[in-house]
Amino acid sequence: MDVGAKHSDVYAFWGEPIAAIKQRIAEVKAAAPPGKSFGFSVSLRPILAETEDKAWEKANYILSKVKEKRAKAGIQLPTGVSARPQAVGSRRLLDFAQESEIHDKRLWTPIAAATGAYGNTTALVGTPEQVAEALVDYYDAGVTTLLIRGFDPVEDALAYGRDVIPLVRKEVQRREQQTATVA
Repeated sequence: MDVGAKHSDVYAFWGEPIAAIKQRIAEVKAAAPPGKSFGFSVSLRPILAETEDKAWEKANYILSKVKEKRAKAGIQLPTGVSARPQAVGSRRLLDFAQESEIHDKRLWTPIAAATGAYGNTTALVGTPEQVAEALVDYYDAGVTTLLIRGFDPVEDALAYGRDVIPLVRKEVQRREQQTATVA
């Protein structure tokens, strides 16, 4: 973290619970040289549907497909402490997955658990409005960039652009205007 705090302009996270993101942001800022400013990015994989129940059905379907593809390919997760991934971010995701399948309002971790957390594997599950609300929670925690990608790249990108991003932008703009008015 010290290297990132000293030499980077943007510190990137995978999708973690809000409290963990806030803590890491505080740690990075504390490790940074005086006066250094940062952007903070979080990477998540939203799973959307028109109702919350349908979104959870879709999430569980995606998880079953991930497990099925891994089984067909003969990919098994290593076992034991020594087999944990070397990447600190992956280890953090696995720890969060072991704590709970769902964190905060809708941060879902079973895909991270199923894949060994090798990459961006946590999801926000819900309707576009619910996912937008969860993304704004990351903004409130100090995140300046939201990186979202889906499990169906083209269809998800279209849905995010049409249904989620405008809601997030509108709410962030409203909050920034409210803050400017108070100042």
